[in-house]
Amino acid sequence: MERRSAVAGAPRGHPGLTLRIVSGRWRGRTIVRPADPRVRPTADRVREAWMSILQHDIPDARVLDLFAGSGALGLEALSRGAAFVDFVEISSRSLDALRRNVETLQATGETRVHRGDALRFIERLDAGAYDMAFADPPYRLGLAVQVAARWVDVPFASVLAVEHDVRESLPEGATRRAYGDTVITIYRDGADAAPRSV
Repeated sequence: MERRSAVAGAPRGHPGLTLRIVSGRWRGRTIVRPADPRVRPTADRVREAWMSILQHDIPDARVLDLFAGSGALGLEALSRGAAFVDFVEISSRSLDALRRNVETLQATGETRVHRGDALRFIERLDAGAYDMAFADPPYRLGLAVQVAARWVDVPFASVLAVEHDVRESLPEGATRRAYGDTVITIYRDGADAAPRSV
């Protein structure tokens, strides 16, 4: 849910910053962000936009949170009724924050944390492995494109939502929502596409 600044001069994060769960059973609860100045959180309004767009897909969903950072996207989904979340993160500082947040919310029974590379993780998945997947990779490194391209080849989730820089072009066949320099691109597999278009 956080992106590591890939561009010189990008805004730097503040290690003491906390994030807020926006809605659901943990509404108003705070979680910590990674103590890494390269990581900055997605704005509350953008995170709320993700959830508003996907609100009908979340209940009882099995969710994959790639490049998970603090885990805010996956934890927000759990707060709103998702059944289970798998988090994938490689940074030790982000993993420390993520595990702390899971424990703070007493969500260990509804989550699994995987330490590893997100692209390698999805390469091992079969089609339909998850109901929903979030991906918020570092901007402008080509990672968002690679995640989307893998999904186009093997749709490992019924719904894939990717946050990326407005200057990044992802594969066709998705809905895009722009919020300043940030875009959320949403792919839907097969029969789910028409009734759940946004």
